[in-house]
Amino acid sequence: MSEPYAIRIHETGGPDVLTKEPFTPKQPGPGQALVRQSAVGLNFIDTYFRTGLYPAKFPFTPGGEGAGVVESVGEGVTHLKPGDRVGYVGSGTYATHVTLPAASLLPLPDGVSEEEAAAVMLKGLTAWMLLFEIRPVKAGDTLLVWAPVGGVGSLLVPWAVSLGARVIAVTSSEKKAAMARASGASDVIVGYDNVAEQVKALTDGKGVDVALDSVGKVSFEASLRSLKPRGWMISYGNASGAVDPMPPSRLAQGGSLILTRPTLFQFIDTPERLARGAGLLFAAIKDGTLTVEIGQRFALEDAADAHRALESGKTTGATILVP
Repeated sequence: MSEPYAIRIHETGGPDVLTKEPFTPKQPGPGQALVRQSAVGLNFIDTYFRTGLYPAKFPFTPGGEGAGVVESVGEGVTHLKPGDRVGYVGSGTYATHVTLPAASLLPLPDGVSEEEAAAVMLKGLTAWMLLFEIRPVKAGDTLLVWAPVGGVGSLLVPWAVSLGARVIAVTSSEKKAAMARASGASDVIVGYDNVAEQVKALTDGKGVDVALDSVGKVSFEASLRSLKPRGWMISYGNASGAVDPMPPSRLAQGGSLILTRPTLFQFIDTPERLARGAGLLFAAIKDGTLTVEIGQRFALEDAADAHRALESGKTTGATILVP
């Protein structure tokens, strides 16, 4: 194995600001564990920190999920030992090693590989939050899902369908539309023009119960106009840029709509909540409800290329970085 290194950012900008630098892994303190990473998940939020959309203190190591093998544990850690396979959501995972609170590390069950865990920890827990925690989805609901074959979307669609919901998906190409239908979407809208009008036509003028919108700026208004009265607008991403400011009266005009902008970490802020979400996620993988599709693999040192692929819209499913 190569010498330990991390991918760091010293200034905001394009993918070229991601630089490979040697580093010395931090030995675990009390309540911590040092993990040698097998794979790191790639997410759009990584690009938000790189471009400055989200603030970061430099030098900054991106990355919010990964999986690997425990190398050592600190004082007081009794539920983990060296050699254990673990998955996690945590900051600074663009590195060969990561030192994290042991309470945030989840032992991987048999049947879930380290690459699969790295591909779905953040995205899968986000899907769990969206479907189970904010406005729990129930049988008979109709959902509008943007980017249905992306990292989160490719999990949202089959999971929602397994709960008895109807999914109307919006994507950018016929190829992606076919993938969305294969994962369970009942209808797919290709392109971002006249989305609300098409949704209303597909729902006999009623609209959808919930809009799950990761696109942001170019999709936000279409999502609002696609909702039923008292429908839920859940905005959870900014792939096309930050959403423009909106007066609260817009929600009244749409029919007493409900808008929320959740952050996963408020939903996994205790070991019990994290374990609940991970338990449902791992169970859905093991019983076949969810298939972990790793659409792309990049070497960790080629993280800039991975960012270019993600931002170009050329990726499908999950993308992982391999140290």
